[in-house]
Amino acid sequence: MMKAYPTLTTDRLILRKFEETDASIVKMLAGDYEIAKMTLNIPHPYEIQMAESWIATHQQEYDDDMGVVFAMVNPEYDDLVGAIGLTITQRFNRAELGYWVGKAHWGRGYATEASLEILKYAFEELKINKITATHMTRNPASGRVIKKIGMEYEGLLRQHALKWDQFLDIAAYGILAETWRQNHGE
Repeated sequence: MMKAYPTLTTDRLILRKFEETDASIVKMLAGDYEIAKMTLNIPHPYEIQMAESWIATHQQEYDDDMGVVFAMVNPEYDDLVGAIGLTITQRFNRAELGYWVGKAHWGRGYATEASLEILKYAFEELKINKITATHMTRNPASGRVIKKIGMEYEGLLRQHALKWDQFLDIAAYGILAETWRQNHGE
């Protein structure tokens, strides 16, 4: 049975379910070489069929309690600016936060704003115990976002990932539900 997909709002963003009609914009944004270079799971080139297939997986992942992926939309312009989501590991009651923002929208704080809302949703609604996030060490901007949202550095995973025939170091961060509650007055 399909569960109703949540919609979250922040001061400047609506976090909503991706629609099939978003595929061409996802292809354009995620298809940018700079986005692919800074993410582990986005290939380059990124074709329209890849965007369509990716969007088609979201409802089932949500229904199976394996994850939730949101389109980050600036409602002022009805402009899709990126994606953010959680990959959930039910067995350990934890999730991994992941996001990307289209290059034209970098430096506006969208990733930080959306990430804070996702943490709130994960801890308060989904009752997740721990959320982790990682970034390639060659992407310090993502590391700044992760630190701003209150995650603590947990370690460096040396040559942990392979992208385009290059082994990459990955910085790992985490935040516990109890820490979130302490920092947000609950």
